[in-house]
Amino acid sequence: MPKQPAFPGLRDAMKKKQTRRDVFLSEMEAVVPWSWLHRICGPGDTHSPWPV
Repeated sequence: MPKQPAFPGLRDAMKKKQTRRDVFLSEMEAVVPWSWLHRICGPGDTHSPWPV
């Protein structure tokens, strides 16, 4: 039984459309120095100036 030929545009057709949220998050990832912010704030910093 021969294999079916692959369609070159099939992968692109099945690819999810990039939403505005995805575009925003990728731009923020490129702009914001996350490693610097994590050093300052710390990943588990829960101290808030406002009482809960």
